[in-house]
Amino acid sequence: MDLYELLGIGRGATLIEIKRSYKRLARKYHPDINPGDNAAEARFKEITRAYETLSDPDRRLRYDAGSLSAVSASVSFEFEGFDFSGGVHHADAPTFGDLFAEVFSQRQDTHAAEPAQGSDLHASVSLTFDEAMRGTQRQMTLTRRDTCQSCRGAGALKIAEARCQRCQGTGLLRSRRGSMVFSKSCDSCGGSGRLQQTACGRCGGSGVEMRSEMITVGIPAGVSNGSRIRVPEKGNVGERRGRVGDLYLAIQVEPHDTFVREGDDFHITVPIGVHEAALGAKIDVPAPDGVARLRVPPGTQTGQRFHIRARGAPSPRGGERGDLVVEVRIVLPKVLDERSKELLREFGRINEEHFRRGAGERSPRDDT
Repeated sequence: MDLYELLGIGRGATLIEIKRSYKRLARKYHPDINPGDNAAEARFKEITRAYETLSDPDRRLRYDAGSLSAVSASVSFEFEGFDFSGGVHHADAPTFGDLFAEVFSQRQDTHAAEPAQGSDLHASVSLTFDEAMRGTQRQMTLTRRDTCQSCRGAGALKIAEARCQRCQGTGLLRSRRGSMVFSKSCDSCGGSGRLQQTACGRCGGSGVEMRSEMITVGIPAGVSNGSRIRVPEKGNVGERRGRVGDLYLAIQVEPHDTFVREGDDFHITVPIGVHEAALGAKIDVPAPDGVARLRVPPGTQTGQRFHIRARGAPSPRGGERGDLVVEVRIVLPKVLDERSKELLREFGRINEEHFRRGAGERSPRDDT
């Protein structure tokens, strides 16, 4: 019989059409699908012979020229990975494309074995107000996943090359099902037939192990409560030499008894006398780094705020310091002698008209 007729195609059929027709007929007549059917087995051999001849460009050319007969065309009945367990008419019935399933599986295995990024670690550090202001260092014991010292992160140990015992050096594992012979790549040696490495027993092939170490972390001056510091590459090491994660430190600063921090500014409230508010004065006020001098202008009202430049907290990012914001509160003396009382009465009589008009607007903010 003509080989083209066996496959149900014309002489001008493309290779794709030849393969498509063969897959369809092979699923229909395969001996495992038709057990005990000698006619189906004979038919399967015929379409296999036709396919092997017409799918080979050189043999097809010789057949078309008449130098190769349909009878003399050789037949091979060994197919690697050719499985018909899904049935002939099943939507997922295997085809010759299943021969590449092992390749796809190996690609997925390779992808799974790619380096994995290490995770970040988190810890907290408590500081006093002074430590946060001037900056400090902290020593801490860190337990993290680090590179395995035995395999240096490779996950495997190099050994002398030897023949794979599982596949006997062939690189293939073969099995028989009915009249078909199946073969697949040996998963022990990866199809090479030779063994060149073995999994690291210390890390179990992951390339990482748990390890503790003492580290010193520098805390920059000016850190505030709730801020976070990143220490690069002090997190967990990734598997198979993946990128190392980072260590993040959450900063907790003890509150101060006098100053309240807002951003890089410190706020404080100080008392002043009536005479200082009325006549103006220069007073000393507490500052985070000592004592600051504040000029109180005449006519200062209670609640007024003054900024003393660059006496606040240093910025951890740029080093520039915030301001010391001073709010003044006018305080009256608790006990007045007769002389003080008389002076206050006289002061009231002199400024009575001024008081009645509700004058006494606040002076502009001092930018000392």
